[in-house]
Amino acid sequence: MLLADGLEKAFVGSTISAFNRNQVALYDYDKCIEVFMDDQNMSEEEAIDHFNYNVIGSWLGDGTPIFINQHSVETVEDYSENV
Repeated sequence: MLLADGLEKAFVGSTISAFNRNQVALYDYDKCIEVFMDDQNMSEEEAIDHFNYNVIGSWLGDGTPIFINQHSVETVEDYSENV
């Protein structure tokens, strides 16, 4: 399982897949932004730009970590692209 360097504080767990697919590391997006802001003294805008370019923009193959937005089921429509 590939882990994202320096984002240990944002680690949530790993995926569980059927059919012998590899598990991948799972990270909380908001906590990743906080890590960049706190540990690297970035502004929120700098942290988001850094994350989008250097983290989400990196493909490391099938083991590439997944980053999630956590929210409640009551607000899921706020995040849905199909609404």
